[in-house]
Amino acid sequence: MVDIDLTDTTGAAPMRLTVKPAKVPPGTVSLRASNTGTLAHEAVVLPLAAAQPIGKRPIEADSRVSETGSVGEASHNCGAGEGGGIAPGSTGWTTLTLQPGRYELICNFPGHYAAGMRAELDVTQ
Repeated sequence: MVDIDLTDTTGAAPMRLTVKPAKVPPGTVSLRASNTGTLAHEAVVLPLAAAQPIGKRPIEADSRVSETGSVGEASHNCGAGEGGGIAPGSTGWTTLTLQPGRYELICNFPGHYAAGMRAELDVTQ
């Protein structure tokens, strides 16, 4: 189980997406995304190339990044899989089969990726 915290604290602190643990073995991985913020959020799982750093995806005109290649997401309010977003105080989840590699978990609501809602998940033997 990977716990994802989605938050948009008020004040000077940026939006955040954190994962624990940040390393898991390959195979079936359950992601539980808890929204502790005040806005709706999601957790999209995107593969990273070997040398690609997190937070460097091109931001498109709609203030989002491309989800091409996504392997899944938790964005259903109090449910599994894709939906319209996880409401504040709620949890969404998904179970994926992940191959070894690096993944970037992001909130892709407009402006949230640029505001800091991204984290790395490493899938290693």
